[in-house]
Amino acid sequence: MIGRCPWYFGASIVQDRDLNAYIPSGSSTSKHLFCTHELCELGPSCKTPKQPCPYIVNYSSENTSSSGFLVEDTLHLASSGGHTSKSYVQAPVIIGCGKKQSGGYLEGVAPDGLLGLGLGDISVPSFLAKQGLVRNSFSMCFNEDDSGRIFFGDQGIATQSTTPFLSSDGKFITYMVEVESCCIRNNCFKQAGFQALVDSGSSFTFLPHEVYEKVTLEFDRRVSTKRTTYEGSPWEYCYKASSQELLDNPSFTLMFPFNNSFVVHNPSFLVYDNQVSF
Repeated sequence: MIGRCPWYFGASIVQDRDLNAYIPSGSSTSKHLFCTHELCELGPSCKTPKQPCPYIVNYSSENTSSSGFLVEDTLHLASSGGHTSKSYVQAPVIIGCGKKQSGGYLEGVAPDGLLGLGLGDISVPSFLAKQGLVRNSFSMCFNEDDSGRIFFGDQGIATQSTTPFLSSDGKFITYMVEVESCCIRNNCFKQAGFQALVDSGSSFTFLPHEVYEKVTLEFDRRVSTKRTTYEGSPWEYCYKASSQELLDNPSFTLMFPFNNSFVVHNPSFLVYDNQVSF
């Protein structure tokens, strides 16, 4: 978990609301992690053992990073199950207190912080599971208006399709999965065993370059809307649409082992300017 702290510096982010930045000194349960802590990855580079533990995180988005110091504090979580009444638990977690941000952070991405839901020992779900508060799992459930909730310890419904994560050098550090094939509507590309990063840290899924090329060409062939470009776009395939017009997006399906699949019904990302959307 990385929070925006008041000692943040760099290009400023203009906000129309008070984000109530986390202030470690204002919390009675906050304490610094020192360089000798077992989870301080940069501990060996510290000048003294009692120095606050620094962190640096580089993201897949271009030139986007966060650095600062690690602190430990307490989360207050609501607990409920079945027909039991709601109760509350206090869970200590490690927080990255951001001192310097770059890239997407300076453009308004996650201005009030980022919740770590990775597979490593320092992630929030791992901390909760180690304390015996929940099972080592979580669910994120979204409504049609993009609002939603996160449930720690939830394993979904029994009929839910699943696929395992893949390890990297024996460690589970990313949301990497095996994909047997992918399909644009009914046209499937056969390429066994390629890997996809289903959560890159920037809300986009990354495919191998040769797979990406096949998918985008087939997608473009099936879209009738006129292609366009706009300044600063990181994407190769953009389509022009008025506010009254909806893109006729072909569905995109990822096929996983054991005949499991995930269908992306609307694989598009809207960008608005003064006149049109893409």
